[in-house]
Amino acid sequence: MLSSDMLSAYWTPQELTTNLIVFLNMLGALALGLLVGYERSYHGRAAGMRTYGLVCMASAALTVIGGHSANWFGGQAVLSNGDDPTRIIQGIVTGIGFLCAGVIMREGFNISGLTTAASLWTSSVIGVLVGVGFYGAAMALALLSAVCMVWVSRLESWLPARQAVAITLQFKPQFVPVLGVLRAMAQSRGYDVAEGTISIVYKDGAPEWRFVAVAQDRKNMVTIAELASDMARFDGVAGFQLSYARN
Repeated sequence: MLSSDMLSAYWTPQELTTNLIVFLNMLGALALGLLVGYERSYHGRAAGMRTYGLVCMASAALTVIGGHSANWFGGQAVLSNGDDPTRIIQGIVTGIGFLCAGVIMREGFNISGLTTAASLWTSSVIGVLVGVGFYGAAMALALLSAVCMVWVSRLESWLPARQAVAITLQFKPQFVPVLGVLRAMAQSRGYDVAEGTISIVYKDGAPEWRFVAVAQDRKNMVTIAELASDMARFDGVAGFQLSYARN
């Protein structure tokens, strides 16, 4: 039968101390994940500060509660022979991983849905924390996740970053583009052509180049509208397509 003693077991000083330890570990992991994610965000990658922060924090939560299994379920777990809650947690995390993969979309140089996938995976960890009775840690993880998703994007906009632009150039038939000329044009407008992103296709005798241009810094780069205006006047260009790239 449900009793007040059974419920209060989840809020004993020992349980609260364990929840505090889990919270401090999550906070430290979030800070380190944001640091690593900023490097990716700075270079215009799809997985930025929010994605890295959520995944690092949730991973730390799962790891640290494994070391405090004696306090699971308010310290009053009744397990039969062969019962192992960690196997259940492993199945949950793995299953949610397949679900998260379904919300990640790729179109050309653009990748979307990574933060949504990371937040889904983090939500599963919140559910695990609630399931084992670490209510304080679950609430802390939910709050930190919400703060990460709402405010970190604003923090990213304040920090120095290198915006990436995906460029597709259709040249006129028989025109022979020169990579050095394209690089010089990009550099004069505050961009560098990213190494390893150039793709060349020939259609009906006309070359088509696709590549990513990464801004040198926010102060010197021209806007994508100004870049489009320059592209229209570039000798030999029959058509083009520009879009912000997250790769």
